[in-house]
Amino acid sequence: MASAPSDPRPVLGRLDASGHLIAADAELQALQQDAGSALGQPLALPQIAAVAQLARRLGTPVSRPALAASADEDFELWVTATPEGDEIALVLDGWAARPAPGPRLASMVGGDSQGNGAEAVIEWAADEELRIISLSPDLAELLGIGPAEAAGQPLTRLVHLDEDDDGEMPLISALSARRGFSGQRARSRRNEERELVLEGQVVTSAAGDFAGFRGTASANAPMSAASPMSANAPASLFDDALAEVLRSPLDRIIDSAERIVERADGPLRSDYASYGNDIAAAARHLLSVVRGMNADAVQAPVAIDLAALSAEAVVMLESSAEEHGIAIELAPIASLQAKGEERGAIQILVNLVGNAIHHSPSGGSVRLDFAKSPGFASVTVIDQGAGIAQADQQRIFERFERAHPRKGGTGLGLAIARRLARSMGGDVTLDSAPGEGARFTLTLPGN
Repeated sequence: MASAPSDPRPVLGRLDASGHLIAADAELQALQQDAGSALGQPLALPQIAAVAQLARRLGTPVSRPALAASADEDFELWVTATPEGDEIALVLDGWAARPAPGPRLASMVGGDSQGNGAEAVIEWAADEELRIISLSPDLAELLGIGPAEAAGQPLTRLVHLDEDDDGEMPLISALSARRGFSGQRARSRRNEERELVLEGQVVTSAAGDFAGFRGTASANAPMSAASPMSANAPASLFDDALAEVLRSPLDRIIDSAERIVERADGPLRSDYASYGNDIAAAARHLLSVVRGMNADAVQAPVAIDLAALSAEAVVMLESSAEEHGIAIELAPIASLQAKGEERGAIQILVNLVGNAIHHSPSGGSVRLDFAKSPGFASVTVIDQGAGIAQADQQRIFERFERAHPRKGGTGLGLAIARRLARSMGGDVTLDSAPGEGARFTLTLPGN
């Protein structure tokens, strides 16, 4: 029977290329046996296995909280999975025992095994960026996805988050405040016939930092076909939850910038006040993009000038470039006509140029080149950064993924840029290699 380690040393293990547990300290072996498996057999601890699968998929070390069940109690753990060739090295820290929950119901919608018609309770866990650590089999089935496939994906890629009766999203509020929540309505993106109600408790790392949520989901009865989130509703370019995360701070930025311009808090040098105008203008632009990033707001393509919009994006980022010691070069071109949506095109260009500035070395440069081909027009943003390995070039276009995690950021910009471009009939593509910088190209239909 498994028990917590008697001393605070980490518990080690190792998985082979097929996910078999080929080496393990005694405590991990005991957990494996309690789960009905053994050394040399597939790891039978789903949440630990999910962390290992994510590390293997990303090719980088991954640390996540996890829950492992023994015969008599559960253990909250901090799992670090590190790829080493074809194998995965496991380190389990911070063992904390807690009572095991009652029997889990196997049926989601047809009642329990006794036919009592009880509502199913199903479990999930996500990290501090709302990436899935684990889903119970019942919840995975309800969402129409395999537990292994879900591991590492943002929660918002699996479900739509709905506002409650007060117009709030409890999960998003809880994420900002680092607290537990309940009553978050959600709907599967793959099966919109049923509504879920999520609740979650905060999980902390071994160091006591916020590390995500672990909670349950109640499967409710189907909602009516008249629901605004019904299967016939157009897909949103941007999740309501993520939009809500951005609207509030942008409103505060605009308000603060306007107070600077008005000198509402006292005398201020004129050049400083002018910075307030720049800040407010940039924030209003971003807010308009956020508000417009839903299916109903997508406008029909019109004639736009990519050269002029590129110059506008550069003006918005000049102060950032100066701060980083980066020179921005615009290839000489009078005009480059394309079909698209002006606001969306500027947002894409601001993101691409901003990324290039962020990843280029001080004293370097960022260049914008333009091209015209039959039926298409394109802008290429070229930086002098560290470059991006081939294995990462698709991953970074997924939400919450970053090319270089240590450089910070939310991991949303490139995902939004690509979705916007594709909504206009174009695309954002990448050409890069380690040590050779990156070339991001926005291509739109020609005019």
